[in-house]
Amino acid sequence: MSDDRTLKLALVGCGGIARAHLDGIRRIAKRVQVTACIDSDLTRAEEFARQTSSEPFTSLEEGIEKGTFDAVDLMLPHDAHEAACYTAFKANKHTILEKPISTDVPSAERILEAGKNTDVVFMVAEQAQYWWDVHKARELIESGAIGQVLTAHGTFYDPMRLDPYGPIPWRYRQAEAGGGVCMDGGAHWIRPMRIMLGEVDEVIASTGSHIEHRETESFGLALMRFQSGVIATFKAVLISGRIGPEADFRITGSDGEIVLERGRNGRLMLYNHNHPKGQMVMDTFKAKVDSYGAELEDFEAAVLDGRPLAAGPEVAMGELRTAQAMYRSETTRSWEKVW
Repeated sequence: MSDDRTLKLALVGCGGIARAHLDGIRRIAKRVQVTACIDSDLTRAEEFARQTSSEPFTSLEEGIEKGTFDAVDLMLPHDAHEAACYTAFKANKHTILEKPISTDVPSAERILEAGKNTDVVFMVAEQAQYWWDVHKARELIESGAIGQVLTAHGTFYDPMRLDPYGPIPWRYRQAEAGGGVCMDGGAHWIRPMRIMLGEVDEVIASTGSHIEHRETESFGLALMRFQSGVIATFKAVLISGRIGPEADFRITGSDGEIVLERGRNGRLMLYNHNHPKGQMVMDTFKAKVDSYGAELEDFEAAVLDGRPLAAGPEVAMGELRTAQAMYRSETTRSWEKVW
């Protein structure tokens, strides 16, 4: 297909993540044209519509009936994912679905099965798939730069965002969210660990909440055993205060270590016999800033050019299954299989 074609897209759910997606479209996925903005809150839909010179609607069904678009970008509460996907598939709309794929494994499997029975492009958006520093770390591991990988560690922190005078956020409710920080933001750390270390085999974990009225976990700690034999720790925490220096990821091998630093000045660092004081391999911050645009450019190219997706929607089952195994482990106090 021609590179000069445009993908007409509806933003469905005009919350905070929609701002990140729109920025990615403007900076990187420039063949995407937003032609509809859909939100149950008409004011929010109209705000995004003004920014994009598009049409506002209050439901996906209304947008499909009255709007003009070829694809939808679904950014909704997790319990709304399955019905929204069915609606989009039935209308023959290409679909990019913000992670997690759904609230639980059976629902996610139904979504995947429905997607297979359509002719549309279906993608689960996980921007960590496009963190190029993670892929570079994988190349270093495969090249033997740190010898045999023995252990690893990933740490995810996210600031708590709560209006003390506002309603309880939907992410606080188990029925709507399906899980908390480990399944939601923590997915952005589980995917890179899978990219670098392979598939997770089993986990033992404990989770809890320190936030009033929250039904889903606000912190969790897991020990993961990968199919490759690597043992890793994973930590996810919602926090309102400051934290000390911490790497996003640390991969320890028999001959060295790879460290993916966090923050605006973060670097991918290699430590081994040749670089005992550390070699800076690349900047890690820019790789993450550009990832929303990169995932939407991937979706754009899949629709317009027929290019295979960097990761099919089924890959997103790994993060969901890992988090669900963590939740089971909290109850059983034992190792739980992921697959």
